[in-house]
Amino acid sequence: MHYFKLLSTSLAVITLAGCANLKPEALQEADIVQQAKAVKTQQVNAVAPVNGPLSLEEAIARAIKYNAERQVRVMEEAMAHGTLDLANFDLLPKLMANAGYRSRDSDLLTNLRAGPNSPITPGTTLSSSREAFTTDLSFTWSLLDFGQSYYAAKQSSDRVLIAGERRRKALHNLVQDVRTAYWRVVAAEKLGQSVRDTMQEAEAALQSSEAAESSAMRSPLEPLRYQRQLLENLRMLELVEHELSSARVELATLAALPVGSHFTVVEPEAQINTRWLHMNPADMELQALVNNPDMRESLYNARIARDEAKKVIVKMFPGVSFSYGTKTTDDEYIVNQRWTEAGAQISFNLLGILSAPTAKRLADMGVSMADQRQVATQMAVISQLHIARLNYANATKQYQRADKIARVDARMADVVSARAKAEAQSRQDSVAQQTASILSSLRRYQALSNAQAAASRLQATLGMEPVVPAAENKPLPEVVQAVQQSLQRWDAAELSKLPGGLSW
Repeated sequence: MHYFKLLSTSLAVITLAGCANLKPEALQEADIVQQAKAVKTQQVNAVAPVNGPLSLEEAIARAIKYNAERQVRVMEEAMAHGTLDLANFDLLPKLMANAGYRSRDSDLLTNLRAGPNSPITPGTTLSSSREAFTTDLSFTWSLLDFGQSYYAAKQSSDRVLIAGERRRKALHNLVQDVRTAYWRVVAAEKLGQSVRDTMQEAEAALQSSEAAESSAMRSPLEPLRYQRQLLENLRMLELVEHELSSARVELATLAALPVGSHFTVVEPEAQINTRWLHMNPADMELQALVNNPDMRESLYNARIARDEAKKVIVKMFPGVSFSYGTKTTDDEYIVNQRWTEAGAQISFNLLGILSAPTAKRLADMGVSMADQRQVATQMAVISQLHIARLNYANATKQYQRADKIARVDARMADVVSARAKAEAQSRQDSVAQQTASILSSLRRYQALSNAQAAASRLQATLGMEPVVPAAENKPLPEVVQAVQQSLQRWDAAELSKLPGGLSW
């Protein structure tokens, strides 16, 4: 036993000495690079390769299945589920298993004193051995802890639902970003070659003008004006090229494709759904109030606040606890070395009465604040719905106008180009008209992208997202099919089916 005590003391000293010498350990560059390579390899192996042109539905499906930020939201929801599971375990009684060892360097002696007419003989007695092992296996259950754990578990269940609503909101934003980036890539593929050809033609015309200026065959002012117009056209073309150059990287990032990978896109049929603009606003308001993630989160937060107020009330009650267990010891001076114990205890914090009114008032304030936030959220959701609907109507008109302008500029560019080939039109006019046509086409795609983004915002406000349970565990074709069905429901202007009897 002396060896055991020496070993315990040595381990304690070594542990304390080690804790006292802990120092910050900075990351090494080699470790960072190795970790980055591991993450890159994991991403490449996890993402299915692109086979053929990338459609809009597949881009959205890839973002839903592989996007890193969405995976974070999914993991946050999983962690909320884990927290709920732990909270449910807190409702169970506590089963405590204890084992111990004690040692004394001297005997435990007790002086006995006899009172009047007492049969006890005065003297000194030995009542415990110097060394002993003890074990204890006991059930304990507290009524107060059960009440608080019950409402804590209800709050954890609501937080799980809140995590789900935040995941839905992140999904809405992700779909909106993918649709916007996708149409920018479509514009880049459609206009990229035209931009490069026109810039090449403008550069050639600029060189010819500079040569004409140096020959002094004309007035120097006329070539300078010509060069000024060409340079202005080149500037606008460079702005267009810059606008379109980052679209492919953005789409690749959103769809979890390797940055720099080569892929082509398919231009969907450019149709703007105007059915939503003719629907009953009251039906759309009811749809938004029932399914909007922000609205549902505010309702869950209000329930959490009410459960918090109930926890405060439960805390004011006396604590009643029960225990039952079996115990053993090898102390030779104890006659019954194995026994069972049962007990009940009631406790009450008398000074807690002083803080009870303040705690109750604070909990009621939390409930009132949550209810007020719910009212504010409801008003904001209704306002967002009507604003999104108006923005969608305006974006639709802007696209229709931009489409007509692009068609007219395209016909004008064809006429000017034909006349320039026949040397009936100047090179400057051809470059200027080609530039105007490219800018009109870009504005058309921008207007179409804005209309698609406005549709996504309206869809998000209504709480209508692609429903793909456990998308990360499903094959990509199934996710693509679910996205297609969701877009078809949107094109058909179908609201979610609500239980019968609900009206607004």
